[in-house]
Amino acid sequence: MKNRIIHSAMFGLVVGDALGVPVEFKPRAYLKLNPVIGMMGYGTHHQPAGTWSDDSSLALCLAQSLCGGYNLDDISQKFLQWFNAEIWTPHGEVFDIGIATSEAIKMIKHGPDPVLCGGASEMDNGNGSLMRILPLLFYLRDEKDLKVIFKCVKEVSSITHAHFRSIFACLIYIVYGLELLKGTDKKEAYVNMQLKLKDFITDQDFEQKEIDLFKRVLVGDISTVRENDIYSSGYVLHSLEASLWCILTTGTYEDAVLKAVNLGDDTDTTAAITGGLAGLIYGFESIPENWVNSIVKKTEIDDLCEEMNSALMD
Repeated sequence: MKNRIIHSAMFGLVVGDALGVPVEFKPRAYLKLNPVIGMMGYGTHHQPAGTWSDDSSLALCLAQSLCGGYNLDDISQKFLQWFNAEIWTPHGEVFDIGIATSEAIKMIKHGPDPVLCGGASEMDNGNGSLMRILPLLFYLRDEKDLKVIFKCVKEVSSITHAHFRSIFACLIYIVYGLELLKGTDKKEAYVNMQLKLKDFITDQDFEQKEIDLFKRVLVGDISTVRENDIYSSGYVLHSLEASLWCILTTGTYEDAVLKAVNLGDDTDTTAAITGGLAGLIYGFESIPENWVNSIVKKTEIDDLCEEMNSALMD
């Protein structure tokens, strides 16, 4: 294929998600004794091996919509179609969905502006927009203006998660991903992301108490934090920190996503967020072939990646 970077990222995300689905909500202590070492079936959600969750479903919805251009109404309608089990479910039903995402999609049914559907309170900071934001990377790949990038990330996040904290976590992820897309080494890309966002924050009127929450990512080096101080709950800040920590403390796709899964708790989402970046870094060929081949609707996902190549990369 002429371009594998989209396959690398999208399959990286979906495979990570599917690795985590069978042990979602398992505590870290349990996984220390019973670590995930490969693709498994059933477990928490009683799904066959290779089954992905809402993380992948909503990322695939966003990806498909972006193939036709940037249209918030279309993105939100695709989310609604998935919610109704009409598109992008692994087995024709929705078996895993976060509360904030569910409430936002119910709002979409009633037709308000999509960016007004997501919850905007401090309690609405689950990882439901961070887990699906990856495809936006390819739409924004030639954009240099961080104000434009922030506006776009804010709009797409706000369909389900409109609080600044969720939006800013997505921005960090996208800016880091854009550095990786240039072929930059993952450590150098991390430093570049920090420098770019430091300059951007200086020019914006953001609440300092919100920015301070991201200090471990933006000021320090998240890779130096001890595992006991890395959390893997469904809170967006935990998911961002955990995924970057897994990326920066491993050297292969396989090691990164397995480390993410074995942190426990929100295993599928931590591994999906990690997996998208790890795919970008190490390439499609780095994802174990038997893992890729086990993915439900692999052919449909492959076809969408080809469509994304044509629409977003040419």
